[in-house]
Amino acid sequence: MTMSRREFSLLLASAAVMTGAPVAWAQGDPAVATVQGFYDALVAQMKKGGPTRPRYDMLKPAVEKAFDLPGMTAVAVGPSFAGLPDADKKALTDAFDRLTIANYVKNFDAFGGEKFTVDPASIARPPSTDKLVKSTLKTGADTIPFNYRMHEVGGAWKIEDIYLNGNISQMAQRRSDFSATFAASGAAGLTKKINALADQMLT
Repeated sequence: MTMSRREFSLLLASAAVMTGAPVAWAQGDPAVATVQGFYDALVAQMKKGGPTRPRYDMLKPAVEKAFDLPGMTAVAVGPSFAGLPDADKKALTDAFDRLTIANYVKNFDAFGGEKFTVDPASIARPPSTDKLVKSTLKTGADTIPFNYRMHEVGGAWKIEDIYLNGNISQMAQRRSDFSATFAASGAAGLTKKINALADQMLT
């Protein structure tokens, strides 16, 4: 049976009422559009293939548009980030930017028919103003969930955390990985470590 667009919209609305999950419609939903735009760019660089550096340069604008990199860096470093000099904040954010791009370039280095599917509606997360965007990666026989916590920065919806396999916070992992280095070596030592990790991925 073919369902009309109106019937489909009513079905989504009914599901939202039954589950208690507030729905932001995909049509004009900027949080969903952010994730979809990033995936489009990611797949494009996968299809390009070849050397790392051109793909890095190709993906960089999309990452910086979709992700709240300064906010993510602050979370990864922890509460001490707020008290750092501006030069240290910038160095750490630039390094985290490099690491984020390098991570995608390394792990998504060629296209083999993978398909990213983004749920058509974001989910509100009261009492905060954050939204959750759900998506999956279909690769071979595997379907892997990737969920994104989003918030508004300067009028644009940006990614602030990624839930790997649907529920594992990447930012919590980063903070755990970075805490010992920051405690022992400060901002300079952590910046050096993050850049070294990015360099390893880009070789």
